[in-house]
Amino acid sequence: MSSESSEIWTGWYRDRSGAEAIVITAGGSQVSTRIRGVEYTGATFDALRAADEGGEALTGCVLEWDLPLPVVMDGATQQATLGCLLTLGERVDLSLTLHYGGAAFESGIAGGDFDEALERVRRQLPDGAQFGRKLRQAA
Repeated sequence: MSSESSEIWTGWYRDRSGAEAIVITAGGSQVSTRIRGVEYTGATFDALRAADEGGEALTGCVLEWDLPLPVVMDGATQQATLGCLLTLGERVDLSLTLHYGGAAFESGIAGGDFDEALERVRRQLPDGAQFGRKLRQAA
């Protein structure tokens, strides 16, 4: 995974034992993060597993992170932030909120399908507005 193809986001991990700041790396075909000294990797967030021999799945927790997602409107690029909230447990719940132009555009709860949740947000944008870049599908 080269630095040119990787994105790094900061966020929070929370479970019954408390919360801690985390760094998430997404690039190539992998997502990874280190939580309480254990490295987790997977093709998607809901597939994160410990990188050690046991390969225990990451579950019973909440991951929260923000990432920049510019919006292009009438040829002008405006900064926006996509807030991501992922609950990993018996089921996977993902909620996205785009903060753009003084408003918040929400996906609602969308299983674990990042692309579907992002499309829900995009459909709420004003006519002619588009995301200024593609995101690696990460949830």
